[in-house]
Amino acid sequence: MDTNDQRDQPSDPNKGDFAFRSDSDDGSWGEMTFAGALSFMRRRYTRDLHQVDIAVSGIPFDSATTNRAGARLGPRAIRAASTQVAELDSFPHGFSVFDHLKVVDYGDCYLDSGFPQNVVEAVEAHADTILASGAKMLTFGGDHFVSYPLLRAHAKKHGPLALVHFDAHSDTWPDDGERLDHGSMFLRAAREGLIDPARSVQIGIRTANDDAHGFTILTAPWVQRNGIEVTVAKALEVVGESKAYLTFDIDCLDPAFAPGTGTPVPGGLSSSVALGILRGLGDLDFVGMDLVEVAPAYDQAEITAIAAATIAHDWLALMAAKAGAPTLAMGPGFYL
Repeated sequence: MDTNDQRDQPSDPNKGDFAFRSDSDDGSWGEMTFAGALSFMRRRYTRDLHQVDIAVSGIPFDSATTNRAGARLGPRAIRAASTQVAELDSFPHGFSVFDHLKVVDYGDCYLDSGFPQNVVEAVEAHADTILASGAKMLTFGGDHFVSYPLLRAHAKKHGPLALVHFDAHSDTWPDDGERLDHGSMFLRAAREGLIDPARSVQIGIRTANDDAHGFTILTAPWVQRNGIEVTVAKALEVVGESKAYLTFDIDCLDPAFAPGTGTPVPGGLSSSVALGILRGLGDLDFVGMDLVEVAPAYDQAEITAIAAATIAHDWLALMAAKAGAPTLAMGPGFYL
């Protein structure tokens, strides 16, 4: 018999679907990349946050979008796209995030679509519960408005935050303080004292706004002219030692790299440049992150969702490095 013939190998009932079956949050486990329970990065589904470092959750809300709807399906798409990212150790770090951090998938915030006026309170309460456990949050939208209630919860715990904001849009257009609008919530957050514009940086912007409102804005053309290292240095200078919150709108990427979004704008960053900038921000004191505006109905071959999953994973790698994971641990012969 050919010992490599899998037709003669019995199925192992102890393998697969560890997101439901595991009783541990330590380390990684093998799964079929093309099948199995679709938690983020194959992490355990649980709402027990005892000793958890980071809780992943989704906010499936897109009623504040002003163009193409569909980002409510973003959390599902990012989870599905993360299966391949979970297969190997982190690149370029050379370690497994989950050897150094306890990360779980908390599931999604429950929202009744018939009552959009309740979304701020519902998301804020969802975040309050997670943050009260001591865990940090990695959150998937949904449209970008979900960052507003998330910032309310984080600012209650940490005080006014530095915002590190990747986007095509500044999202500081004025409103009356009541609108559910994914283009105005950061001005509202600044006026409410949730974020400190003087310590905040917006990266990849390429839409016009008459007023910077005190934010440092590194436009997409500026980033492309000056490069990754200069961009990272400027962001580190602006934010300094402040507690920082990272929000990444996937439309920061050019539509060639992220077509699956509601408000695509040509002239954006490549996925390579955006990842390079993010990987350089490890010295910042991040208290949480959200990644928003993935709208899978407009995606092609899942490239938007794969980029989103990789960006989220790389933020986890920054957090693992903070927790003591060795950095740049790739073996000899790799030029990094």
